[in-house]
Formats: sequence, C-alpha cells, structure tokens
Amino acid sequence: MNALPTALPVAPGRRSAAVLARTATAHRGELAAALTTTVLSSGGTVVLPLLLGRAVDVVRAGDPLTPLLVQLSVVAVLTAVTTALARRDAERLGASIAADLRERVVDRSLRMNPRLLERAGSGDVASRVTEDVELFTSSVQLGANVLTAAITVVLSAVGFWALDWRLALAFCVVFPVYALSLRWYLPKAGPLYANERAVAAQRSQVFLQSLHGASTVQAYGMADLQGERVRAASARTVGASRAALGTFARFSMSMNGAEAVGLSALLLTGFQLVRTGTVTVGAVTAAALLFHRLFGPLGTLLLSFDEVSRAAAALNRLVGVVDLPEDPAPQADVVARAPREHVGIRVRGLTHSYADGPDAPLVLRGIDVEVPAGTSLAVVGESGAGKTTLAAVVGGVFPATGGTVELTGARGAVDLTDLDAGSVRERVGVIAQESHVFTGTLREDLTLARPGATDDEVHAALRVVDGDDWVSALPAGLDTRVGPGELPLSQARAQQLALARLVLRDPPVVVLDEATAEAGSAGARDLEQSAEAVVRGRTALVVAHRLSQAAVCDRIAVMADGEIAEIGTHAELLTLGGRYARLWDTWSRTAQAPQAAADT
Repeated sequence: MNALPTALPVAPGRRSAAVLARTATAHRGELAAALTTTVLSSGGTVVLPLLLGRAVDVVRAGDPLTPLLVQLSVVAVLTAVTTALARRDAERLGASIAADLRERVVDRSLRMNPRLLERAGSGDVASRVTEDVELFTSSVQLGANVLTAAITVVLSAVGFWALDWRLALAFCVVFPVYALSLRWYLPKAGPLYANERAVAAQRSQVFLQSLHGASTVQAYGMADLQGERVRAASARTVGASRAALGTFARFSMSMNGAEAVGLSALLLTGFQLVRTGTVTVGAVTAAALLFHRLFGPLGTLLLSFDEVSRAAAALNRLVGVVDLPEDPAPQADVVARAPREHVGIRVRGLTHSYADGPDAPLVLRGIDVEVPAGTSLAVVGESGAGKTTLAAVVGGVFPATGGTVELTGARGAVDLTDLDAGSVRERVGVIAQESHVFTGTLREDLTLARPGATDDEVHAALRVVDGDDWVSALPAGLDTRVGPGELPLSQARAQQLALARLVLRDPPVVVLDEATAEAGSAGARDLEQSAEAVVRGRTALVVAHRLSQAAVCDRIAVMADGEIAEIGTHAELLTLGGRYARLWDTWSRTAQAPQAAADT
C-alpha cells in the first residue's frame, strides 16, 4: 500500500495557472466574446482622451468643432455599450470557470481516499469545498476587472507612443516605482495569505470537532476547555488576517506616490516639448487625460494584488484537491470475478491503526471471522472495542492497515481492496448510526440510491421498512420536501429512509453500524424490525446497539480490545456464561426497568 500524505496538498502557482488556463479554453466561445468586447471597450477608453486632445488643438486653431464632437459622441456611446458587454461576457466566462472548478473539487473530494481524509481531517476538506470555493467564486468580478484593466493599460501605452515617444517614456517613469513596491509586497503576500487560509482550515476543524462532539464535551464538562480552543483558533485566524491586511495597507500607500511621480514627469516633459514646439498643447492634454484615465485600471491591477493573492491561495488549495491521484482502476477480470449473488464475507488477520509508525496503537488486532452467504453476524461489545472500525473496514469505507477482507462466491474470493468504489457499492451497502437527509423531495432523497426507480418501486421499498404509511400520509407524499430548512424528520424516520435507500440499491451484503441506536426507546423496536427486514435474505454484519437486535442474528461476535473474544449463537453464548452472558444479563435488567415503571 502506497504511503499517503498526512495533509491535503497545495498546488504550486504554475500548476494552478495551467489548470485555470485549461479550464478557460474549454469555453472557447465565451472566452472569445469576453476578449473581443473587452478589447473594444478598452480601445474606446483610450481613444476618448486622444479625441479630447485633438479638440483642444481644433479650438486653438479656430477650426470647426462639430465633426469632432460627433466622433466623440459616437465613440462615447460605443465605449459605454462595449463596456457593459465586456463586463457581462467576462462575468459569464468567470462564472463558467468557477462552476467547473467547483464541480471538479467537490467530485474529487467525494471520491477521496478515505485514509487520506482521516489523516488530513474533515476540517481541511470542509474549508476547501466551502470557504476556498466561495472565495475563488467571489473573485469572478475581480477577474473581469483585472482583464479589462490589463488590456486598457496595454492599449494606453500604444496611445502614448502615438502621441510622442518622449511622452511615452515619461509615462513609463511610474513603472519603476510600481516595481519596487511589488518587489517588496509580493514575497510577503503569498505566504501571508497561504497562512491565512491554513489557519482558517484549522479553525474549521476545531469548530467541526466542537459541534460533532458536543455531547461528549457536555458529558465531561469540557465546555470551558473546548471554548478556549475555539477562541485560540479564532485568535490565530484574526492575527493572520491582520498581518495580511497591514502589509497590504502599506503597499496601497505607495501607489499614491507612484501616481504623483508619473503625472509630474508627464506634465514636465509635456511642458518642455510644447515650449520647443515639438508637440501641441492638445497632445499633452491628451496624454495627461489618458494618464488620469489610467489611475483606475492601474489601481485595479496593483491594488487587486491583495484579493488576487487571496484568490490565488484559495485556487492553489482547490487545485491541490483536483490533482489528488485517482485510485488505480481495478483489473477487469477481478471485477468480473467478484460475486454479485450469494456473496459471503471472509476476514483474515485484520489489523488497523489510525496512526502511523510501528508503535501506533492497534484498534483491530488480528480479526479472523467468516460470514457465509445469506447469514447474519452481530457484533457487540463495550465502547471502544473496535466494532465501528470493523464495520467500516468490512463495508469498504476505508482499507485496513493489515489483513484482508474478501467477498466470497461460487467463482472464488476477491479482496475488497482490489475493487473500485463503484464495484464495492454494488455489492456492499453501509448504513451508519447517523444518516443524512438530503435537501429535496422524498422521492429525490430515496432515488439517490437508484436513479430512475419508479414510484411503485419506491413505495415498495418503504413498505419493507414500515415507512410507507407515514410517507403516504404526508399532504404531498413523495413530493414532500425534506432536509435542512424543510420538513424536519425524526432520527427514526431518517434511518427508515436510509434503510429504504438500501432496499432500492439491493446489494447482496449489508453492514449496519448501530443503525437503530438513535431511534429513542419509543421507536427502537419498530426500527429494529425495519432493519431485520432489510437484513433478511442478505449477508449482513450488524453492529448492534441493543442486544435484542443481536439475538435475532445467526451468530454473535463479542469484541474486546480490538479482538473477537467470543463468537457463537445467542443460545451458545448464554450457555458459555462469558462476556456475552454478562452483557445480556445487564442489558435485560436495564431494558426491563422502564417497562416495570410503566406497568406501575
């Protein structure tokens, strides 16, 4: 197994620029339209000062001004129209680029190697697909402005040269000042904004841990400690932002000085040229107006380095995700040999650690177990015994650090790690303790598992898990909108939807990781019956929160310290009088207490 990095990579600037250029050229029509209208708009911006300069000379000479005023009016109208079109076309191109990158980043994140996700942390991934994507997307308008400004500056340089080459040289005095400022600013800006994005990702990680672990924080009285961690992470983010903004403020102050130097040089040069009769007053006027018109574009180019640096740092992080290597495609003969019906599970020498190194603690320690096709194995044990890790490895959520998980069938056995994610999901369905309800209609939520399923098939799947009655009773039925911001569903009903999705998917192997744990005592039995209906006829590994769910399985494995301490049927383990018998005795007395209280 190849070594994985401990954090998500950040792409170098050149690579990000290449990806950006390739994404832009994929929209050739929009790119051509944006460039054409931008050039026309910038050309008009340059021509107008030149015509105003001619107007000065025409007035001084006493010639008719009307033809020139007509030209000015036509150019002004055309410039206004092309400027509006350029803004629209540039924003359209930018939106297309941003949408493409967003889709690629989200798609790659969803297909990310699970072990890499574990090592990097969900906070880093979340910040990239939310904050970084939003930051880059919001820079679309900035990109349109920068493109217009850059073309305007180039055409203005041509305009200066057309007036007089000495006026063009005087205009160029501004660039050494800009160059010195940029030379000071740019080496500082990149690391500052990269650090700002990195500490923002750390802050997201702390926030997510606080939200997801809220019950643990409350149970152990860790609110003050976790609150201090959140405050410290926020303080680091604020400090990084202030450092970046302070550096940018000093850079922006130098821009005003550069403009003063440039305009002074231009006016002094023009004064000398007019005195010698080399150029006209109108030419100098045009040059001064042209330079004044350049304050905006030059300011956009230079002062936008702040936002460009932020957007570039975000883009580098996004391209780092896009460039993550794809898992190697499975061999066609292996996929063909992988069983699809009457599939069993065989686990041999399974070990797993969430850390690296020879001294890393093992969560699973040499697990050997087999689940014949069509049978069910319940996994029970105290918290921390390794049940969820075993379920995740068997379910193909992430690979173990050692040992094998094989799918067995009539044509032999295939290692789970030799299959791609799609092939695994065709054969193994997984439901965790908490199931997400996606925003949309109930039909859309359910048919995610099997696009194209008919309403009759959806209702049939709901009937299997005893969910059709309450769905049909809703005013809009399958058209009812659920998910965040829509109709709230109880955890029991959310799990019923997850089980119904599994029925629609119809994999031969199912892994239920405490899928009925969050139902609450009132709906626990109903949800257990739904889970039993899903398991029936399939090969199943069931991490049982309630021992009543384990008792109906064909066999039960009791885990302790990452090992299988006991295995057998419910009756065999009770007769054995070991760990399971003690768990059953404790659970039975605990389960009977509420019923006894209710009877009295």
